Amino acid sequence: MEASKAKGEHGGQNPGGQTDIPVRYHILESMIPKVVKRRVHALKRLQVQCANIEAKFYEEVHELERKYAALYHPLFEKRRDIVTGMVEPTDEECEWTSDREEEDALAEEVKEKASIEDTKKEEAKPEEEPKGIPEFWLTIFKRVDMLSDMLQEHDEPILKHLKDIQVKFSEPGQPMSFTLEFHFEPNGYFNNAVLTKVYKMKSEPDASEPFSFEGPEIIDCEGCQIDWHKGKDVTVKTIKKKQKHKGRGTVRTVTKQVPNDSFFNFFTPIKVSPDGEMDEDYEFTLATDFEIGHFFRERIIPRAVLYFTGEALEDDESFDEEELEEGDEEEQDEGDDDDEDEGDFDTNKEQPQPAECKQQ
Repeated sequence: MEASKAKGEHGGQNPGGQTDIPVRYHILESMIPKVVKRRVHALKRLQVQCANIEAKFYEEVHELERKYAALYHPLFEKRRDIVTGMVEPTDEECEWTSDREEEDALAEEVKEKASIEDTKKEEAKPEEEPKGIPEFWLTIFKRVDMLSDMLQEHDEPILKHLKDIQVKFSEPGQPMSFTLEFHFEPNGYFNNAVLTKVYKMKSEPDASEPFSFEGPEIIDCEGCQIDWHKGKDVTVKTIKKKQKHKGRGTVRTVTKQVPNDSFFNFFTPIKVSPDGEMDEDYEFTLATDFEIGHFFRERIIPRAVLYFTGEALEDDESFDEEELEEGDEEEQDEGDDDDEDEGDFDTNKEQPQPAECKQQ
């Protein structure tokens, strides 16, 4: 069970703060005898108590995550040292049994033959061995769709300097949150050694809609200020614009900076509106940001090597295919029903919309 979810939906609320309940529930409730309705209300009070207990459960899960993060830490530190070339693993540490041994053996044979031929050609030119695992994190960014969608060509030289990504959990007694830390080696783009993104969480039932509680959810996030070197800020671009004077008719050229697409905009997120009023595009952008933060925490950081090799991607694709097959079956069943009732087919059927972001 995942301890947190980047939720993207919220129940509508009326000015009085009560959850909007569909009309069918009011009709159903009106059909229940008064004495039974009274008992149903008692069950609802019990359900609220269950939600409060569940909230306590998730608080303890968060503490367990924090505890075990300390146990993972030395392993992730070793991973960083191997990736950056600070440590060379021993032969024993490099032993690994592949699931495709026969294929590997065959590939090795082909490599040996090619190596013999290459050696003849390049005896006087010994190749310099690469340090660590070059472009480890950049390769992951390129392979994972959710991250590659944010990645621009001008981001790639910078991300070659990314040494590690870590997650830190809030301390006991502090509001529930987690922080993503992106560690960089010294580079010619900015002075920061670490870029951070804090995701604030909530793990308690909402008083106005307690039955919607399904565990901790991200409710807000904060980025950090990047100290860019002069002329190296990839989040903005300079454009030139010609302006014509209305009276004299003279033309002048002005330059100004405008926002530029970049992964590094990730560190200047949009903020949750205090009044909860946001348009659909704003909500979608915020929900996507929460989803990306959650994905870094739950998938990328713990299983980085498997995303580098592509094995984790195969697992994700298999899961998607299973979901798609189930969806296709349901669609086919619906199609059969439509054949029986041709008059009910609606060509203007509303398409599913992106999930809305739940607000604080």
